[in-house]
This record gives sequence, structure tokens and C-alpha cells, in this order.
Amino acid sequence: MRHATRLDTALEIAHDAGRMIREARSDQDFGQRYKGGQELVTDTDLAVDQRIAERLDSAYPGEARLTEELSPERDAVERRGPLWVIDPIDGTVNFAHGLAHVAVSIAWCEDGQVQLGVVHAPFLGETFSALRGEGAWRNGEPIHASRCDDLSRALVATGFPYRRESRPPLVRRLQAVLGECQDIRRNGAAALDLCDVACGRLDAYYESVSPWDFAAGVLIAREAGARTGHLYPPPGGIPSDLYGEHIVVASAALYRPLSDLLRRADERS
Repeated sequence: MRHATRLDTALEIAHDAGRMIREARSDQDFGQRYKGGQELVTDTDLAVDQRIAERLDSAYPGEARLTEELSPERDAVERRGPLWVIDPIDGTVNFAHGLAHVAVSIAWCEDGQVQLGVVHAPFLGETFSALRGEGAWRNGEPIHASRCDDLSRALVATGFPYRRESRPPLVRRLQAVLGECQDIRRNGAAALDLCDVACGRLDAYYESVSPWDFAAGVLIAREAGARTGHLYPPPGGIPSDLYGEHIVVASAALYRPLSDLLRRADERS
């Protein structure tokens, strides 16, 4: 399989990062601070990001990285060539509060297309992975997205930004979804929401997030048979695979009706 060696390297690095995360929680050894006044970051986020960077530098020297803590320059998504997109801890608030929905997310892109993705959940004992065009797996076993075709029976995940002032339009979307779907889940880790769509635990997911939150998970969901896209087209120059605004990921049959529902909610804002 093309890029299989890179996938093996990413899996090994993700498991190593997961061990660091488990040890930090066990030792209760993670300082906390806020960036931008509202977004929590811990010393463990920074330490894990550093460890991943060192290991990637050793395995693939000179390749660019876009990471939440150490290399957050978003214009990297517009560059050609290889790019690693990394969230050292997706679900930092969950991590700090002792909750299990925490993940390491590692994606590798080539010329703006995600070629492989790994999402490792150290407290859940699950590792999701995918290779472009080759399928998706959980703990090495193939996974398949939901085949739900009825919004009224759909379990849908979403999330909300730290900036409170940007939430009112999203509440209108939430009200629309709650009025049409079976129920909503808000688990606090976008990468794992996407993986839950990939393995059929969730029927759909929508949100606006950063590239490191979704790059690996959206490939995993797509390779498992989910349909992925955006409510509105990405701006010119930004690859679709790395554009995190207005993402929709759903079973093939739910993608269009859910997208239409969300756009109608936006029109009422």
C-alpha cells in the first residue's frame, strides 16, 4: 500500500504520545493556562507536541508541520509539498477534567490532500487509521460508516467554539437539528466525533474547527464510506481537505438533507 510505511510511523508516534498523556493524568502533572483568554492549554499539550515534532524530525527531516501548539501558522495549508497536521491533545478540556474523550490526531498531506490519518484515544483503548483510497480501520479491523437514511433516526454530533459571542447562530442550527433528528451528542473532541461517524456510532457530524482538529478524522470517515464536505465552498487557495469551516460529515443518504437543514437555519439568522 502506498504510504504504508508513513502510516506505521504515525501509528507508533501516536501511541507514544498516548502513553505520555496517560502518565500525565496518572501523575496529575499538567499545568493549566488559557490562550486568548478562553481556550485551555496544559503543559502536557506542549510536551506532547514537542515529542511528536522531535520524532517526525527524526523520521522525515525537513517536512513542514501545522500543529495546534508549536506550529499554528494556518497559512501552511496553502503550501504545496508534504505537510503534517497534528493535534497533540484533541479534547484538552476533557483531559483536564478526567474525561475519556481525548485523542492524539496526526494527518499527513501532500499538496493539500490528506493521504493518511491516525486518531488514537489513549483512555478508550482505540486507534483509528486510514490511507487514502485504501479504507479505514479501528484497532486494525475494517470499519464502515452508518447507512442511516432517515434524519428522524439520526444521532448527530457537533461542538461549539470557545468564543461565546460566536455561538448564537450555532444555537439556531442546534435547534433545527434537534427538531428533525433523533438526538445530539457533544463529546468535546472533534477527531473522535469523526471517528464515531466512521464506525457507525454516530450518523452525522457538523462543526467549524481548526485543521488539526479534523484533518485525520475526516479522511478516516471518508474512507469508511461517509460523505464529507462543507456547507459553503472553501475560499480560493485553501484545499478542501484542510478547510475547517462549516464541515458536514454524514452517511451518504443523510449528507444532503442535513446540509439543507443547516443552511435553512443559517438563513433565519
